Amino acid sequence: MIMPLKLLLWLSSQLYGLAVAARNGLYDLGILKSRSFRVPVICVGNITAGGTGKTPHVIWLAEKLSSMMPVAILSRGYLRSSKGFRVVTGTDTTADAGDEPLQMARSLKQARVFVDRDRVNGISEIMRSNPAMETILLDDGFQHRAVRAGMNILLTDWNRLMTRDRLLPLGRLRESLRGIKRADIIIVTKSPSRVSPDEMEAVRRELSETGASQSIYFTTFAYEKPVPLFFGTPMRGITAGTTVLLVTGIAEPGPLATYLLDISARVVHLVFPDHHPYSAEDIEKITSAFDAISEPDKIIITTSKDGVRLKEIANIADHVRESIHYLPVNVQFIDNENDFLNKVYSYAGKNS
Repeated sequence: MIMPLKLLLWLSSQLYGLAVAARNGLYDLGILKSRSFRVPVICVGNITAGGTGKTPHVIWLAEKLSSMMPVAILSRGYLRSSKGFRVVTGTDTTADAGDEPLQMARSLKQARVFVDRDRVNGISEIMRSNPAMETILLDDGFQHRAVRAGMNILLTDWNRLMTRDRLLPLGRLRESLRGIKRADIIIVTKSPSRVSPDEMEAVRRELSETGASQSIYFTTFAYEKPVPLFFGTPMRGITAGTTVLLVTGIAEPGPLATYLLDISARVVHLVFPDHHPYSAEDIEKITSAFDAISEPDKIIITTSKDGVRLKEIANIADHVRESIHYLPVNVQFIDNENDFLNKVYSYAGKNS
């Protein structure tokens, strides 16, 4: 008898949860060791497998901190082909560094970006080779228990709160909600820009039912004007009469699609998996979808993260190349931004 898929996923989820709980228990008991560092380490992570807007928040926080002190970002460099510790520069490729670290390196003017799968080794190498660094942002390191960060910032998506999710593979939780207790701060990301105080309070109550007692903040995304992906191509805008071909390879493209639907005539959405390595065949699919749009006022929109991967593809037809724009996104706190920054500055400044 073939086991129903839902039951199989449930059993897999239970086994996964037991394995993660056992590992966390070993760290909690001190059997597996966590290492602290003299340099302030701020972890920005989640217990969800992608989709919380982590990279824009890391960039935002790095910009705030680097105006006051030298800041390093350490990331794993997911899906890169290089090995070990590496300094990321804007001239690297996604194979060298991974898409998100490369996006950060190209976005930030002051903060420096590094990658290392072994975060303990990565922090040690940063301290050895860049002793002037006063703060290290640990990108997506909440489950990397071998490092004991001095401050843990946990992100959860308003549209898919971690309290309404389930463990992998049945859902998208990397660990159970008990892990929330390790966080010092919780940020509810991708909140509606016009969210009411009552709605925020309802979310705070829901999170507190898990035992969370941390300060909880709410952020939203503010999208900027489209920017041509390729240098030298003309800038195009989006009006109420524009048809948008949206190309995404991110975990949760829904909010971006909704935003574009509100400001354009129509959105045709090509969805690829998160971190998708675009190929010549994908460009053919994008070209066909773009050519199939009969309206003359049309544009191709993608994300900054997708842009670093798409930019590496050769032999894109000129009319498609000139139409591809990425949409920069800024993090905006809905309230209490100064309170959040005071907590971060106090930790980074006191311990530097």
